[in-house]
Amino acid sequence: MTVTAERSQTVSDTELARAVAAGDSDAFEKLYEQHHRRVYSLCLRMLGGVQQAEDLTQEVFLQVFRKIGSFRGDSAFTTWLHRLTVNQVLMHFRKRGVKLEHTSEEGDFSSVVETPLQSTRRISMVDRIALERAISELPPGYRTVFVLHDVEGFTHDEIARLLGIAEGTSKAQLFKARRTMRALLTRQEIEENVQ
Repeated sequence: MTVTAERSQTVSDTELARAVAAGDSDAFEKLYEQHHRRVYSLCLRMLGGVQQAEDLTQEVFLQVFRKIGSFRGDSAFTTWLHRLTVNQVLMHFRKRGVKLEHTSEEGDFSSVVETPLQSTRRISMVDRIALERAISELPPGYRTVFVLHDVEGFTHDEIARLLGIAEGTSKAQLFKARRTMRALLTRQEIEENVQ
């Protein structure tokens, strides 16, 4: 099945994935076009650096090409791609020896209230830029948990399993990430008002 430009607009991600698995390079190109911005955005948020995010986005799509046969269609393609991207970023951290901050024992922050800083969908572009800059300044472990929980919507249980940490550690890192984010955003606001 070759995916033509006219037909590709009506072809689902699952159909494209099956076509890629069958060797259709046009289908792979279409999947890349449809999803590379989202993958890049997730990589950028988790890594904090443009060059690393660009490199890892390419790595993710190499893995998509290699592993597309393992996509069974039990869940949405975007779910499979998201999981693959998160796993690639975590492998990147492991290869580089980046340590996640293990700052608490199980249960230390069990009473932390789950309140996101603010909805990332309803903020202005200026605020979004400030938020992205603050996220990039977080230590890697805090940034990873913050992005997975507050941006991507993973639960602490899911984060704990993904990262191989205790659920309490995930909660502690999120608590400290939010506190650090508030301080970074306040500092940015003060710096902008001084100028």
